[in-house]
Amino acid sequence: QVQLVESGGGLVQAGGSLRLSCAASGRTFSSVVMGWFRQAPGKEREFVAAIWRSGTSTLYADSVKGRFTISRDNAEKRAYLQMNSLKPEDTAVYYCAAKEGALGVSRYDYWGQGTQVTVSS
Repeated sequence: QVQLVESGGGLVQAGGSLRLSCAASGRTFSSVVMGWFRQAPGKEREFVAAIWRSGTSTLYADSVKGRFTISRDNAEKRAYLQMNSLKPEDTAVYYCAAKEGALGVSRYDYWGQGTQVTVSS
């Protein structure tokens, strides 16, 4: 089992930045792939970014490539999502998630409760 708690969401103007954090507890953090997802009102949850166990490989949705950066600190059992050049369409509840197995966009086993990100125009 992995327990995940997100923090760092808030209200920011378009063009601004936010850094989301995900604190993990439970099984060995370095043994799981970490991902970030988001869900906007009236829309399905979508993949944002993922990072391999060691942090050496990452994966991004096209919509955030070049603006968002995922990272992790295995010693601190934390994952991060640095979000720059934010746009109003980035407004959503952001979730961190964890999975065993391969780096990918689906089949995540553990989820946090979410943190709201609102980008004003």
